[in-house]
Amino acid sequence: MNNNYMATPVEISLQELPVVAIIGRTNVGKSTLFNRFIEEKKAITSPIAGTTRTTNQGLVIWRGHQFRLIDTGGLSFDEHVPLEAEILAQTKAAAEIADVIVFVTDATAGLMPQEKELIAVVRKMKRRVPVIYVANKVDNERIEKLLDDPEWLRMGLGKPIPCSATSGRNVGDVIDIIYKQLSKSSKKPKTIKEPTSEIVNIALIGKPNVGKSSVFNQIIGEPRAIVSDIAHTTREPYDTLVSYTSETDGKTKKSLFNFIDTAGIRRKSRVGGGLEHTGIAKSIATVAKSEIVLFVIDLTDPFSIQDRQLGGLFEKHAKSVIILVNKWDLANDNSDQARNDLKKQIYSYYPHLYFAPILFVSGLSGYRVHQTLPLIEQVSEARRTMVPDEDIRKFMQKMIRLHKPVKGKGSRLPEILGMQQIATNPPVFEMLIKEKTSLHRSYLNFIEKHMREEFNFLGTPIIIKLTKMKR
Repeated sequence: MNNNYMATPVEISLQELPVVAIIGRTNVGKSTLFNRFIEEKKAITSPIAGTTRTTNQGLVIWRGHQFRLIDTGGLSFDEHVPLEAEILAQTKAAAEIADVIVFVTDATAGLMPQEKELIAVVRKMKRRVPVIYVANKVDNERIEKLLDDPEWLRMGLGKPIPCSATSGRNVGDVIDIIYKQLSKSSKKPKTIKEPTSEIVNIALIGKPNVGKSSVFNQIIGEPRAIVSDIAHTTREPYDTLVSYTSETDGKTKKSLFNFIDTAGIRRKSRVGGGLEHTGIAKSIATVAKSEIVLFVIDLTDPFSIQDRQLGGLFEKHAKSVIILVNKWDLANDNSDQARNDLKKQIYSYYPHLYFAPILFVSGLSGYRVHQTLPLIEQVSEARRTMVPDEDIRKFMQKMIRLHKPVKGKGSRLPEILGMQQIATNPPVFEMLIKEKTSLHRSYLNFIEKHMREEFNFLGTPIIIKLTKMKR
């Protein structure tokens, strides 16, 4: 087996919890109900049918115990709707692993033919799964009386449970019914202990259609995100917590990585509307809260002004970065010389990312994607490195002997009085220089370059702050 295509050794965390899948046709309010269940605004909601295209997952805590909740894409059963087949496939996949299915309808719209088609799909499943029948948008007693129509009973699921995801009406009753049903299953809600390992947040960022979702699926080993040629298929950040086990010098280490597959970011002038704008805003917010960015660029279109601006965004937020050049399987020349030439071009075009390692991958075939996780682990460790004061002192002595400090503005020669590390994640250093002198930026670049080599700050920005003081 070619090592370039080895499977990534990860396991999806929280697998021991029971799973509840929310299914339904488009625009019945599944995502609003999902947000209400998990008590946070994680899924994007809008009046536009088909807003949710990929499954979204969260944790519900009820009576002190937890279960996993999956929000699936809305179905129209119209073959002309973009990605309808992919959404149906993901809905089936979610239903197959579910311990309970919550079938959501819209009380104000009545039953639609699509709902009868969807319940038929559920009944054809190999495994029998309990179905909880819910009528959403029941905001008052007048709407609730609509459920007395015998038509609602023709689904063969009994009378639907009325609730309103928007106002919260009866939502607690629905969760209570789910909880009681799960208590009868082989997998029961339970309390999951807080992880002993620190969770590292990793965002996948790039323009639309560069293949982020394909790479994401290869990394985690599951077809979680929908992959298509339609730009902006992924409309919202999508989290997957994975446990990665590695072994070095006979020692086993388990790391927790939270991957966030984000919506493609385009220039404002090309953003198609409010829904896409919301997804992009969430992607940018994701960069701010993540520690490491997997910056995915397309081999067939590797350079753009938008990508260069993204590089500046990563620098502004002091993020560690790994550059993934996707679609390497399409390269006409994949020799080492071709790789090195392209690396030089990338660093030249994205000067903000001079510190970022570059990995050539294919989200389609899985080529070298398995190398991503070990690299993430190295970058994460580098980001948390704390250099002892004595090591810094010896390092600075060596640097000053090698290259004397260069003055900035003014006529006085600078004198470095010392340096210490004051923070990690990212690493921050304070350099003390004699008052009324200044240090040229090029000298700080010189120090940073050698510090990166000396202390292995792989893929991580180094911040050096200058403080003037009397001797």
